[in-house]
Order: sequence, then structure tokens, then C-alpha cells
Amino acid sequence: MTQDTLAGSPPDAGPPPPARRGRWARRWDGLRRGGRAGWPRTVAAVAAGPLLFAAFPPLGWAVTAPVAVAVLVLAVRGLRARTAAWLGFLSGAAFFLPVLTGIARVGEDGWVALSLVQALYFAPMTAGFAVVGRLRGWPVWTAALWVAQELVRGSVPFGGFPWARLAFSQTGTPLTPYAAVGGAPLVTFATALAGGLLAAAALGTVAAREQGRGRSALLGAAAALAAVAALGAAARAVPVPTGGRPVTVAVVQGNVPRLGLDFEGQRKAVLTNHVNRTHELAARIREGAVARPSLVVWPENASDLDPYAETDAYAAIDEAVKDVGVPVLVGALVDSADGTKVENRGIVWDPVSGPGDYYVKRHPVPFGEYIPFRPLLTKLITRFDRVPRDFAHGTRSGVMRLGPITIGDVICFEVAYDREVRDVARGQMLVVQTNNATYGRTSLPPQQIAMSRLRAVEHGRTILVAATSGISAIVAPDGRVVARSREFTPDVQVATMPARTGRTLADRLGALPEDALTAVAVLAVGAACVAARGRRDNEGN
Repeated sequence: MTQDTLAGSPPDAGPPPPARRGRWARRWDGLRRGGRAGWPRTVAAVAAGPLLFAAFPPLGWAVTAPVAVAVLVLAVRGLRARTAAWLGFLSGAAFFLPVLTGIARVGEDGWVALSLVQALYFAPMTAGFAVVGRLRGWPVWTAALWVAQELVRGSVPFGGFPWARLAFSQTGTPLTPYAAVGGAPLVTFATALAGGLLAAAALGTVAAREQGRGRSALLGAAAALAAVAALGAAARAVPVPTGGRPVTVAVVQGNVPRLGLDFEGQRKAVLTNHVNRTHELAARIREGAVARPSLVVWPENASDLDPYAETDAYAAIDEAVKDVGVPVLVGALVDSADGTKVENRGIVWDPVSGPGDYYVKRHPVPFGEYIPFRPLLTKLITRFDRVPRDFAHGTRSGVMRLGPITIGDVICFEVAYDREVRDVARGQMLVVQTNNATYGRTSLPPQQIAMSRLRAVEHGRTILVAATSGISAIVAPDGRVVARSREFTPDVQVATMPARTGRTLADRLGALPEDALTAVAVLAVGAACVAARGRRDNEGN
């Protein structure tokens, strides 16, 4: 009898079991494997972010948008929803960090925080991709999920942040005309559907080759690609309005003294720049060098001096308007009636009667033009002292009479919001007054022009973009850029453009396409969950 037997150990006992590894060791092993998804899928999901960024200005490689969607769909296909959500967040971060780099001008911490918050919206979307990927027709359901994600992201919190929507990467492509049918949401849907079809083609090709059916693989890929081409061909059949009564218009870009937030300390110089450019326009009109416009548009913040309170500012603006002899839409900051807030206004300034009708920006920028939870946050973040007073929220539409036509005015990033632009599309032309000086020479000004181009097609309207420092532009109803300024260069653009009263189908349908596609996404996720539960019940039996 051995010593082990005497000690009470069974004679056939093997080596002792390995000690259980600690929690951090197990996590490190998971990290080395790329988590539950594995490194190939993780790398693919992250790579989809830069691919999607490349579709937006300044690069503007629009074709990479559906490719990015396809890569992201393939990366999460077949995964559990929780794992797919994590990959979606990584992909979103890899997209929003580069696409929103201009925000770093007001603080790198704000840029990173905003980008990561936006990336969170990709998590439930890609979880939905994984769920509906088990259904027939899944490319349609994934495209609807992308629309649903943009609806939520553009709505909450604080009114949402609809920048960098998929549709805004497609402002000069075969998919652009869909905007006239179902607005930006339908363009997003078509772009995401093209990506889903590309993913389906890739899956079909791989499956067929694995089964030795090379011809079937080629036929499947060709069918999916033909469906993508059919999306573009169908869009081209959509009539894009271009006609209308010709009206000569002028856009003034006065420029600012220097880059960055500190330019606001030179408010008088900014106003003087716009006044001088308008006097120069008047002189050129008298010389016969340019046609006399029927209206002139100044940008947002052309006067940071309240013209109702500052007599010098009032006199300078009034003299310039009288000199050019036509109504001017003046962007100005004005104290509210009680003096506690600031109103960001577009003021119709008549050469005879002076300031009249006006529009107050309805969607001021949270943390930029007003501070939510001000008493608490200003104690924690000293940078918010740069916003000593909140900007007021306007309460009425920006449809106003300016000279011989009605215009629909939106201010700055309001152009990204479907509802705000749709509301003023009753005007015969649309105006975007903006101040991009803080974000000059970043990706944000050209992205804003891209949004304006899509809005022109969506509503069949000429769009006049007036920026303090650029980019200013005149966009035709079919999305063509007729005139475009350089940044940080004084400029005056004059063109004869159509003023239209007709409405597009997108105007008539309003929010219906977006709501319907979102409902389709929700129903698809519900159907997939019910089907999955049924399969589990059958397996249990």
C-alpha cells in the first residue's frame, strides 16, 4: 500500500486540476482573441468607419458609403446582438472621430466626447443587424434600421445631432434624386440598401464557391450588383424640378479678421467687412459690371452688435442697404426683450422702411449657444463661461418676404434638420445663414454645403448659403453649385436663379417615409425575435 493510499487519495487520481485563472487574465485572453467577435470581425467593423468617413467632404468619395455599410453588415452577421452592438460602437467611433474633427477647434475633449456619444447610436443599430440577419430579405431590414438610427440620433437628446447622416454623403450621385421623393431618409435607405445588397452578393459568392458552384456564385453576385444599379436607374427617372421665375440674387461674404472664437472680440470689424462689400456691390451695379439683384443675403453674425441698441451699427447697416437699393437679409445678434437671452436673427432690412420682419433661430446649439443644466455644468466646466447668456429658441417659421419673393430662412446647422427645412420650403427660395469661422478649413463647412445641395433637390428650391468666412454658395434646385466662395476670402456672388412655388413629392409626404421605414425596422426586429424564440422552443422539445 502506497503512501498516497494511506493518506486517503484514490489510487487512480490524476494530476491536480489547473488553478482557475483570474478575471483579468481571462479578459486579457479575450482581448488577444479580439473578444467574442474575434480579430477579423473587429478589424472589419473598425475599418468600416474610415470607409464611411471617406464618402463625406472633404474627400467626397461617395461610393465608399455603401461599401462601408456592406463591411459593417458582414462584420456583425451571425453574432449575438450584444457582441454586434460592441462592434457597432467601435465602428461608430472610427467614423465620427474623423468626420467631426472640426469640433476640436472648441476643445479636443468636446470633440472626443461628442464623437463617442454619437457612436453609441450605432450599437443598437448593429445589434438589430445581427437579429434581422436571420430573416429573408435582410438587406431591406438593415437599411430600414439605418434610417431608424438616424431618426433617433437626430431627435434626442436636446433635439438631437443629425450631422453626418448617410444621405449627406450622396449629394451628387445617382441616388440623389430620391431626395425629391422621400427626402433625406429615403436617400439614406437607398444607400444602406445598396450596401446590404453588396454584402449579400459577397455572402452568396463565398457560399457558392465553397459548394463548388462557381457559375451560381457569379450569377448571384451579378444579380445583387444589378439590383444596386437598378436603384440608381430608378432614381434617375425621378423628375427633379429646375424651372421657375428668374430672380437675380446676391450673397455677401464679408470675411472675419482672424480664425477662432476670439474673432467675436472684433465684432465691429466683422460688420464693417459686410458693409464694405455691400457698398462695393452697389458701386459695381452703378458701373454696369453686374446686374442689379432683387435681394441681398448677409450671413449669420454679420453683425454681433445689436442694431436696435447700437446706433452706429444701425446707421452702418442702413446706409449700406440704402446704397444697394434692395432689401437685405441681415444676420445679427439681438438682445431679447427681457435682456436675459440673445436672439440669433435674420432681419429683413428694407432700404426705405429699415428693419422689419425677422426670424429667430429655433434650434440653437446645445453647449455652444445655450448650456443645458447651466447652474451645475458651469461650475464643473469653466469653458462654458464663454457662453455667458443662453440663446433664445425661436418659435415661428422663417418664411418671410424679401423683395419680390418669399424666402425660407434657416440658420447654420438647422439645415441638417428635416423638419426645420421642410417647414420653410414653402418659400420660393431657401436661405442658409451660417457662421463657420470657428470651424474654418476643417471638414465641417464643405459638409454643410453638401447638406444644402441635398436640400435643394429634396425641396426643388434654389438655396442661397451665406457664410461670414466661407463657404458661401448659390445652389440650383437640381443640386448644382452655381457659385462657391473660397474660405476666408471676401466675396460677393450674383446670379439669376429660379424662384419656384411647386412642391416636390417629398414635401407632400413630409415625415411619412422616415416614420414608415422606422416602423418597418421595429417590426423586422420583432419578427426576428419571435422566430428565434420559436426555434429555441422547437429545439427544447
